[in-house]
Amino acid sequence: MTAIEVRLIEQLKKLSPTRMAEVLDFVDFLAAREDRAAAAQRLTESLAKLDALKLPAVTDEEVAA
Repeated sequence: MTAIEVRLIEQLKKLSPTRMAEVLDFVDFLAAREDRAAAAQRLTESLAKLDALKLPAVTDEEVAA
C-alpha cells in the first residue's frame, strides 16, 4: 500500500459515517469524471482515424436509407 493510501485510510477512520458517505460520493464523482475523460479521448482518437481514411461525405439519400 502506498503512503497516500495509508494516509487516506487513517483520515477516513476519523470521520463520521455521514462524512465518509460524502467522501465516497466525491470519489465516485472523480471516478466518473475520469471515465468520461477516457471515453472522450478514445472518441477523439477514433474520429482522427476515421478522418484519415478520407472517405466521401454521406449523402442525404444515404442517411434517409
